[in-house]
Amino acid sequence: MIDFLLNGQPRRCEATPDTSVLELLRETLGQTGTKEGCASGDCGACTVAIGEAGPDGRVRYHSANACITPAHQLQGRSLVTVEGLAQGEALHPAQAAMVACHASQCGFCTPGIVMSLFTLHEEQQQRPAPLTPERLEAALGGNLCRCTGYRPIRDAALSMGEPPWPRPGWLDRAVDASAQHQEPGADSAFVQPATLAELVEERRRHPEAPIVAGGTDLWLEVTQRLRRFERLVDVTRVAELTTIEEATLDDGREGWWIGGAVTYARLEPLLEAHYPAFAHLLHRLGSAQVRNRGTLGGNIANASPIGDTPPVLLALGGRLWLAGPGDAAEEAERELPLGDVFLDYKKTALREGEVIRAIFLPRPEPGRHLKVWKLSKRREDDISAVLGAFAWRLEDGVLRDVRLAFGGMAAIPKRAAAAEAALEGQPPTVACFQAARAALQNDFQPMSDVRGSAHYRALSAANLLERLRLVIGQQQAPTQDRDREVMLHAYAH
Repeated sequence: MIDFLLNGQPRRCEATPDTSVLELLRETLGQTGTKEGCASGDCGACTVAIGEAGPDGRVRYHSANACITPAHQLQGRSLVTVEGLAQGEALHPAQAAMVACHASQCGFCTPGIVMSLFTLHEEQQQRPAPLTPERLEAALGGNLCRCTGYRPIRDAALSMGEPPWPRPGWLDRAVDASAQHQEPGADSAFVQPATLAELVEERRRHPEAPIVAGGTDLWLEVTQRLRRFERLVDVTRVAELTTIEEATLDDGREGWWIGGAVTYARLEPLLEAHYPAFAHLLHRLGSAQVRNRGTLGGNIANASPIGDTPPVLLALGGRLWLAGPGDAAEEAERELPLGDVFLDYKKTALREGEVIRAIFLPRPEPGRHLKVWKLSKRREDDISAVLGAFAWRLEDGVLRDVRLAFGGMAAIPKRAAAAEAALEGQPPTVACFQAARAALQNDFQPMSDVRGSAHYRALSAANLLERLRLVIGQQQAPTQDRDREVMLHAYAH
């Protein structure tokens, strides 16, 4: 049973574990304003807004793809759909602007676009800030329009303003605290543990039950492969998995333990402050709807060879904190270097029943640099063909602590050990990087698929190393070479 608010009205619905929010709306509740397009979280036609109370008690809304969001995750939440925006004859500012700017033709994609603008409008009301092209692009990056064209939609977003609109009080209404969690009882088919102890016990009893966090990858098994799930374990409400804490490891390294269920959207401010190159990658990881739901822990646990974040964490020396049932022969909790986690295609070193409690992100060291470059067929909301993450120090004119990690080049995210050895302790010369590019042939034998041929991947990885050489060379260049630096910066972004 799911208890939630739908456009301010209490709802109580039954649903199977693998029911999506979209199915619940259209098939159970008869709310057909939310559309199904791609059924994979790519087009945004199904965008809705989900609200939950923050630490200050205020309800904040984020956009989400209803087609890949588990319906049971609405428990104790407020759901807003396009049907709930107009108050009598008064349209929401997003709706009014879309009409005034002639930003809709067939109308199929329009509800999703309006809902993305609604969440942007709510954010503007709670945390006013200039609506820059970057913010607008991020807000609408997950919404496709097949017939109108984006100029009038952009005009509508920029002109939302404040037309008279009686903002309903229910938008600020938090669901009663008693409805925040479903009890993780033995008879429940969609289990929502509230603590790590509850999660570990559930994993002990049902290690075969899939774990779901954002659902941005797992739910494609339902929508694309028509898989059915009899039991699911939701980790998004486990207190220990939803925190970001400063920490110092036994080896003295300082950094942060990032809970396995922390979303990309929550992680972004930390990365903006300490790892801008990593934060820039997040701007290209899915869409706002995906970043609001997807988690760092899920990206690692999926063990995809083209996951975006594992190569970066490999380059930075990340670690995993694992928790599981344990027994007399095994530890209940343990740590692993991320480089020891990926064993083969979709295969990891996690034991039966283990979960990713947290991921360690080291604090940046003085003089250490990071660059991350993603190659894909389109700039936004696309899957990598090749991703390169490079970390290094330049000390007395030679390269130190070189770590080169790639995605899309092997069955697992992997460091380029031979290429690293070719660069370590060497000056960043043309000859040195030529040797590193040649060494990549020993590190990787990429495969061909729909995202790129083996030849393309091998050539692209070598070219990224050449790009790295140019960047390092520019860091050493005198101030009169600033024009070239600007060109390199533009190319990198």
